[in-house]
Amino acid sequence: MTDYRLIGRSPNRFYLMQIDLKNIHKHYGSIRANDGISLIIRPGSIHGILGENGAGKSTLMKILTGFARKTSGSTLIDDQPVDIDTPAIAAQYKIGMLHQEPLDFTALSVLDNFMIGQISGVYQKKETYQVELMETSAQLGFELDPDVQVHRLTVGERQQLEILRLLALNTRVLILDEPTTGISRNQKDILFTGLKALAGAGKSVILVSHKLEDVIALCDEVTVMRQGKVSGRMTAPFHTDRLLKMMFGTLPSPPVHRPANPGKVAIALDQVTATGGRAGLENCSAMIHEGEIVGLAGLEGSGQGVFLRVAAGLKRPIRGKITFKGEMLNGTGYYGFKKRGGAFIPASRIEEGLIPGLTITEHFCLNEKQGSFFTVWRAALKRAKECIAQFNIKGRPAIDAAALSGGNQQRLLLSLLPLNPTVLLLENPTRGLDLGSAHWVWRHLQEHAARGTAIVFSSSELDEILMVADRTIVFYNGTVVTDIPAHKADADTLGRAVAGGERPQ
Repeated sequence: MTDYRLIGRSPNRFYLMQIDLKNIHKHYGSIRANDGISLIIRPGSIHGILGENGAGKSTLMKILTGFARKTSGSTLIDDQPVDIDTPAIAAQYKIGMLHQEPLDFTALSVLDNFMIGQISGVYQKKETYQVELMETSAQLGFELDPDVQVHRLTVGERQQLEILRLLALNTRVLILDEPTTGISRNQKDILFTGLKALAGAGKSVILVSHKLEDVIALCDEVTVMRQGKVSGRMTAPFHTDRLLKMMFGTLPSPPVHRPANPGKVAIALDQVTATGGRAGLENCSAMIHEGEIVGLAGLEGSGQGVFLRVAAGLKRPIRGKITFKGEMLNGTGYYGFKKRGGAFIPASRIEEGLIPGLTITEHFCLNEKQGSFFTVWRAALKRAKECIAQFNIKGRPAIDAAALSGGNQQRLLLSLLPLNPTVLLLENPTRGLDLGSAHWVWRHLQEHAARGTAIVFSSSELDEILMVADRTIVFYNGTVVTDIPAHKADADTLGRAVAGGERPQ
C-alpha cells in the first residue's frame, strides 16, 4: 500500500494552517469579478469551489496565490492578516496552485521543470531530483519520462508534472483548477486517493471544478459561486440538483441529439501513418461526411490528437493520403485546409488558439480578410461587439483574450470561425467548461452540422461523445480499433475499447 505521507519533503511535519478570506472584492473597471466573497479553508479538508465559467472562481484563487491583487477585503492565515501580493509570498506560506493552463517552460525537460523553485543554496545532484520525481510519480501512478521536453507532453501530462512539482515543494495548501481534465479514469482514482491522504495528514486541498461527480467523490464541503458572489454552501453528502441550481439558477438543459443525414465525403484519410503523442498514428483510414458529428475516443496520446492535426494539415504524415472533397490535401499544410473551408480549434486555447496580449478586437482584426495593408479598426470593433453579444462573451472588446475565463475563451474561438465551415476539427472542445457552457457550445456546433458542416472532435469524456456524436472512432495505441455508429454505442462498449482495444462485436 502506498504511503502518501512520503509525498513531498519533511513529510512528518505538516503544519496545520487555516485560511480565512473575508469580504474579498476584485474589480476590473465596471466588472466585479469578486463581489464580497467570504469563505474558510480548514486544515485537513478538501474544499470544492463550484461555479460556471466566469463566476469568479479562478480570480479568487489568483488572489489567494498572489497572481492578482484584491481591490478590497482581507486574507487571514491562522487569524493573522497577511498580504499575499505576489506568487513568491504565496510560496513562502506554502500555498501552491495547479492552473487550468499549466505554468511551465515548454522548451525545457520534464526534470528541469520539476527542479524549478526547488534549487536552494545547498548543493544537490540532479540525479537526486530525478529520483524524487520518479518516486513521487510512482506513488501517484503517473508515467513521465524525465528527459522528454515539455512541449511533447499532452495537456494532461503537463498537469501531472505541475502536481508533482507542487508536492515536491511541500505545499501545505494545494489548489487544483480542473485537475482531472485530460487524465484517465484510473489516474483520477489514484490522484483522488492521494489527495484524500494528504488532507488526512493535515494539508488543505482546494478543488476548483465544474464536474459535480469529482466534487461529490472528493470534497468535504463546497462553496458555490455565481456572478462573482457566493450563491450557496453545502457539506457532504451533496445533492446534485441543489448544487446545479446554485450554479445556474435553473437546471441546464442538455443538447438534443439529432441523428445526422450524412452527405458526401468531406474529408478522408487513407492508410495514414504519422508520429506524435505516445503512439503516433498507424495505417489509419477514415471517411468523414458532410453534416455528421464524429467523436474520437481513446486514452490520451492514443492517436486522436495526431489524427486531428494530420487532417488539418498541421502535421505531415509519413505515408498515406488525405483528401478534402476529393482533392489531394497532402503537402498543402493548414493553409490548404483552411482555404478549402476547414477550421481547427485546439485544446490549448491560449497557446495555440488565441494570442496572449491581444484584445478581442485585435483578434477580429487578424481574422478578417484584408484587401489592403491597412486595418479597418472601426469594422473590427463593430464585429467584436456583435460577437460578444451573440456568443455571450463576458468581456469588453478591449480586454486581453488571455484574461477571459476558459469558457469565454472558447466562445471567442467559436465566434472567430468562418460562417459556414466545410470541416470543423475540435480538440477537447469543452475542456474545463462548466455544464451550462458545454451544453451551449454543443448547441452552437449542432447548428453548424445542420447546415452541412462535418464535425470531428476528441474528448476524454465518454458521456459527452455519447450525448452528441453520430459516430465514434476509438483509438488504441495509435490504431483505430472500432468505428461504431451511435445506435450501437454505449459507455460499457466504448470503455472496453478505450481501455484495452477490444473490438465491439
